[in-house]
Amino acid sequence: MLEKVDRMAWSVDFGETILDGAHYAELTAFTEIYDARSFRDAALRLGVTPSALSRTLRRLETRLGVRLLNRTTRSVSPTEAGALLYAKLVPAVARLEEAVSDAVAHHGAPVGTVRLNVPRLAAELILMPNLLRFNAMYPALRLEIVIDDALTDVVAKGFDAGIRIGERLAQDMIAVRLTPPIRIAVVGSPGYFDVHERPETPHDLSAHRCVNYRWANTGQLFKWSFRGPDGQIEVDVEAPIVVNDTGLIRDAALAGLGLAYLPEAAVLPHISSGRLVRVLENWCPPIPGFYLYHPSRHQTPPGLRALISFLQASNERSGSAIA
Repeated sequence: MLEKVDRMAWSVDFGETILDGAHYAELTAFTEIYDARSFRDAALRLGVTPSALSRTLRRLETRLGVRLLNRTTRSVSPTEAGALLYAKLVPAVARLEEAVSDAVAHHGAPVGTVRLNVPRLAAELILMPNLLRFNAMYPALRLEIVIDDALTDVVAKGFDAGIRIGERLAQDMIAVRLTPPIRIAVVGSPGYFDVHERPETPHDLSAHRCVNYRWANTGQLFKWSFRGPDGQIEVDVEAPIVVNDTGLIRDAALAGLGLAYLPEAAVLPHISSGRLVRVLENWCPPIPGFYLYHPSRHQTPPGLRALISFLQASNERSGSAIA
């Protein structure tokens, strides 16, 4: 990306200083490193190597005659001059990006790549059913989808946006609702219930084998949450099988290995076919639906804007199918 900007033939009026493409690339590199506090993560977002990014920053510091970022082998932190430059630079760059985005949107269909970080269930329930139609509508726009059930920092890892259940959204982000609230289902196979009594309350789960989820970023086990006459109940289930992939949890339940706690839409076809049996239905309240979220610092790119509008329209057409 930086190399492409370096070759740009236009210049930008930035206050009293005229910036050519190379200077703009240096400032872009600086803001990305400042945000990520990491040369590696910033380089990933910009599509260059960390060494190339380091050279670009050194050129900027040499040209300005001031050190902008302190860096060691383990950390990156702004100097006083760097913090001042960043504070002045961000709103100006945002205005430039908005002008470019508006020009691209006026010219025609969005192009480029939109990088998404999404949990497996969101990919299965929201993205996959709509990809063919989206691709036909926006053939010049490429989606790069990374399946990730952990609570990854999408900005630091170079993603344009993420999809998460509402209660797990990162702060300081723009959040766009994609689905209505989601019902939870506790399910097991008919074979499992041939040898185990069905639980009548969440407390009965202590006598059951359950397939549970472990958060990769914290190492904590997922707590099964229910709502009864006396309010919220959280249960630490006995989990002889623990994974960090919701698809594997569903497959394990289908194989009769234990009970699973999953969004209803992920298991509803198997409940309808009789391959899974639902229990504790009256104890499972709705939870916030899926949201797409993205950084609020920059103008929303045309490609991401097109994806958001498309997914919202798709959800309106499907009604409350995920609720």
